Amino acid sequence: MGKVRVKQNTAAKDAASRNTVFKFNKDFGQHILKNPLVAQGIVDKSDLKQSDTVLEVGPGTGNLTVRILEKVKKVTAVEMDPRMAAELTKRVQGTPQEKKLNILLGDVIKTELPYFDVCISNTPYQISSPLVFKLLKHRPAPRLAVLMFQREFALRLVAKPGDPLYCRLSANVQMWAHVKHIMKVGKNNFRPPPQVESSVVRIEPKIPPPPIDFDEWDGLLRIVFLRKNKTINACFKTGSVLEMMESNYRTWCSQHEQMIEDGFDIRGLVDKALDQTTLREVRASKCGQEEFLTLLHAFHQVGIHFA
Repeated sequence: MGKVRVKQNTAAKDAASRNTVFKFNKDFGQHILKNPLVAQGIVDKSDLKQSDTVLEVGPGTGNLTVRILEKVKKVTAVEMDPRMAAELTKRVQGTPQEKKLNILLGDVIKTELPYFDVCISNTPYQISSPLVFKLLKHRPAPRLAVLMFQREFALRLVAKPGDPLYCRLSANVQMWAHVKHIMKVGKNNFRPPPQVESSVVRIEPKIPPPPIDFDEWDGLLRIVFLRKNKTINACFKTGSVLEMMESNYRTWCSQHEQMIEDGFDIRGLVDKALDQTTLREVRASKCGQEEFLTLLHAFHQVGIHFA
């Protein structure tokens, strides 16, 4: 009887070990998508082709990955957690999909990404914004990205001028891509459940991209959305903003061998630029792409740049 009890205890310990092998890392924002219908819905919304190379961010144990592999030529999965990468490797080992999967271990934000046609991600919430901007700046631009985010972040991506959630993120992303909310995902579809609801969005980069500098566009938006419900005039008249703009102006003049006039006053240049528009008393929360482009052009006319 003693031997039997030892065997039973060993089996129980082995089972417990298997069940707790993944203590989900909160620092990585790990919430595994467990609902197969949601996973399949995300894949279906991605309009994948047999010739596609897909970038998957945060594959976890591979519930999305195995479905993607059935549809495409290759999947590059970027995973931060070595335990998850090992589990995913085991999951496809010995299957026809094994040769189609390439796993990159590391932080996707710091990783130099190879070519890909489509990005699919159950995105760790803490890298939502950096990931979006990394994808938008990637060249060549992907055909589309289908990404899971915290619900409020997703709604910010699609918010329009005048909406309460409209912000710098909204204006920035919508300049470079067409964005659409495609699916709500409840917290009980994950293991462990997150504290918030999620949504899936579809981002299609504009090809060709707008003929403006990405960093300069973002620089302008940083200023006007610093206090989005203040007037444009007030945003440009704060001390720290004026100091930054003067520094940029002096750098630009030096690089272009332009003389700075005696008695130079950055406030005067700002006023000169704003006078070329009808936006002085308008608030950023009410402005769309055309208004911001008008503003950017007006500042260029007086020699002020934002990057």
